[in-house]
Amino acid sequence: MLFSSVALAVFSLAISANAAVIPEGVRNVFARQASTSTVPPPSSTVTPPPSSTVSATPSPTSTLPPFLVGTQTGDGTFYTPGLGACGITNTEQDMIVAVSETLFDTFPGYTGTNPNNNPVCNQKISATYGSITINVTVTDRCTACALTDLDFTPAGFQQFAPETAGRIHGVQWDWIDLVL
Repeated sequence: MLFSSVALAVFSLAISANAAVIPEGVRNVFARQASTSTVPPPSSTVTPPPSSTVSATPSPTSTLPPFLVGTQTGDGTFYTPGLGACGITNTEQDMIVAVSETLFDTFPGYTGTNPNNNPVCNQKISATYGSITINVTVTDRCTACALTDLDFTPAGFQQFAPETAGRIHGVQWDWIDLVL
């Protein structure tokens, strides 16, 4: 056992001494040869799973502007009606509403040439404030309204609040049998 331990120690010293004697340039040659091997790396035999071919079918409402889908929320105001953008003359007692300029001008099918022919004209809206719901007809355009605000006649607004309120927040509304 003593002999093998001594032999192993001598062999280890010989290798260490030999490594110290090899000039740096020669060691680098061996290193370069190892790093510039011309053997191509093995190609992978693992194939990634195929991408899914199932596509989600867009819902019919996915291409509609957001103001046409679901319940909208905006402010409610009132105005004194007359000849509206849809070419209809209304009175303060009519249950009509003016929609925002943006909604009016971007309603699907409107060409921008004659507002009387805008498809939003005569559409019906169900508007709710608190526990009260009224149905109104679109016949006008409100230039000062935000996208989902509604501007009622005094008769419509008074169903929700007295005119002295001026503006009510949180009016929720939906299209009734929207025709596009």
